[in-house]
Amino acid sequence: MDSQANVPNRPAEQPFVRPEVVRSPSAAGSPPPQIVIRQASGFRRFIAWTGWLGLLLCVPVILGLLAAFRDYYDNSGGIQEKYHSLAHYGRDKVAVINVGGVIMEGDGFVKRQIDRVRDDERVRAVVVRIDSPGGTITGSDFIYHHLKKLREERKIPLVVSMGGVAASGGYYVAMAVGDAEKSIFAEPTTTTGSIGVIIPHYDLSGLLERLDVKDDSIASHPRKQMLSMTRPLAPEDREILTRYINESFERFKEVVRSGRPNYREDKAALDDLATGEIFTATQAQQHGLVDEIGFVEDAIERAIQLAGLEKEKVRVVQYKQPLTLLSAMGWGSAPSADYSLTSLLELTVPRAYYLSTSLPPLLSTDRR
Repeated sequence: MDSQANVPNRPAEQPFVRPEVVRSPSAAGSPPPQIVIRQASGFRRFIAWTGWLGLLLCVPVILGLLAAFRDYYDNSGGIQEKYHSLAHYGRDKVAVINVGGVIMEGDGFVKRQIDRVRDDERVRAVVVRIDSPGGTITGSDFIYHHLKKLREERKIPLVVSMGGVAASGGYYVAMAVGDAEKSIFAEPTTTTGSIGVIIPHYDLSGLLERLDVKDDSIASHPRKQMLSMTRPLAPEDREILTRYINESFERFKEVVRSGRPNYREDKAALDDLATGEIFTATQAQQHGLVDEIGFVEDAIERAIQLAGLEKEKVRVVQYKQPLTLLSAMGWGSAPSADYSLTSLLELTVPRAYYLSTSLPPLLSTDRR
């Protein structure tokens, strides 16, 4: 029996055809799919803008709080140390403290420099660079006191370098050097001296009378107005002010003797010089008011010598005031001046000055 008899009939095999990808006309010609962005509602936009605005307002507040926090615990006074001369990477330092401009209250930039030096154990000597005509008695004595305290507490030598002028209160500050020999240097063109005290007073009563202007002030006692410009100085008031001046003057001379040992025994010699007269550097050296004629580099070398340091290993530094917004924009290069009415009141304040002028300082600089 044939073996194929029971097998059902199968369709004839078709030849294999490779499939082809056929793009439909509709798919090939259709545009690409579009993304539709739905606009947020007005309320949502308001919330978003409010959030961004709040963030912008919070950033300066947070930065201000961080700055205040850092300033509270900052004992550097915000001043910055700057390289001056000699070895760039020397471990031992000689610090240059600048005393410039009219000295008012004293508790300013100079004091912050002193504090910075006191806290820096690597400072082994100090050069005080003075370019000042003096100022108030209190301000001059304040700086003198803290420089002297720095020298005694740290037990480091202190040398003075005088710039263009170191007169009256500026000379007073220089006496912080103590008994150290060859410790006061004056440049060849320095103006110094002017040892004395002054209380400015101006009598405008004649002018006011011609202008028919009268002073109708009410005071608890006539002496409350003893330095008023609207009336002449009464003889009894002049006597009171003279006693005040004399006491301040004696303190000035005592401070000079503390820094100029040659005048301790010969008090009469100092009395002959303490007339308010100014001196050139050469004259001051002849009188023993300064030790050497030289520049700041010479004072630095002397400080290194007194401290027993190796010049090749010493880095000289100075300090600059913090950068402010105005100075960053180029508006703060010159010393700022205060033209307020408060400054004009200096004319009538019964205030004594170690100042090389007959006028009170109406413009206070920021270089103290």
